[in-house]
Amino acid sequence: DMIAKLEKEAEEDAAEKAYCDEEMAKTEAKKSELDDEIEKLTTKIEQDASKSTALKDDVKELQEELAALSKEQAEMDELRREQNADYKKAKDDLELGLGGVQKALEKLRAYYGGAAFVQSSDMAFMQQPAMPEKHTKSTGAGQSIIGILEVCESDFSKNLAKEEQSESDAQSEYDTNTQENKITKTTKEQDVKYKTQEFKSLDKEITELTGDKETASTELAAVEEYYAKVKDRCVAKPESYEEKKKRREAEIAGLKDALEIMENEAALIQKGSKHRVLRGQVSRISLA
Repeated sequence: DMIAKLEKEAEEDAAEKAYCDEEMAKTEAKKSELDDEIEKLTTKIEQDASKSTALKDDVKELQEELAALSKEQAEMDELRREQNADYKKAKDDLELGLGGVQKALEKLRAYYGGAAFVQSSDMAFMQQPAMPEKHTKSTGAGQSIIGILEVCESDFSKNLAKEEQSESDAQSEYDTNTQENKITKTTKEQDVKYKTQEFKSLDKEITELTGDKETASTELAAVEEYYAKVKDRCVAKPESYEEKKKRREAEIAGLKDALEIMENEAALIQKGSKHRVLRGQVSRISLA
């Protein structure tokens, strides 16, 4: 019975050893797999978070640039309105002055006989044929006044042309800058749009990856808990399987030897008993 019991225990230990080897290998492989997965997820989350932060910084900078651009355009609009208002006022004043001078010249020339005087390139005046003597006019004074008015007319015309040219140049510059600002604004707004979409997509992916990481971490915790139990069952023992097997085999061998000895002794005892019985029978026959 003891031999059978020890042999059964040996079989159970062998089955336990096979179970432990299999479970330890499977658990360690699963643990390694989960460790790798968590490491990859962590790396990916960090990379996405870094990209998302950089994109958010870019969007913030672009929005600041757009705000500055809008302020600049508003200042340009205000300056253009002021310039245009000044131009219109100056134009009205110059046109009014020019109209007055032209009317005065028209009347003076009519009074002194139409185009009586023509201004030459050297500012000299050439008198037209004299009026009839019966209607004598002060041609010298008229010539001076008309000359002065013609100079005024020229100055008004030049100033008006200068104002119109300045207005045209200012409007052209304003239109060019405004168009450039529109293009820049559109480009930056598109950048804001796409980068915002990109960092939102990354943030969503980070959320999903974080969920996956938490799931993997929960699974890893369960595996580690199970692994600790397997180790406690299979490893944390005062005697290894090999040592225990060797000891048990020695015990079995010893018991077999003892059993053999006991069987031999029993045979001798039985033989001795038969011999004594025979001698007793012979003695009784002799006495008889």
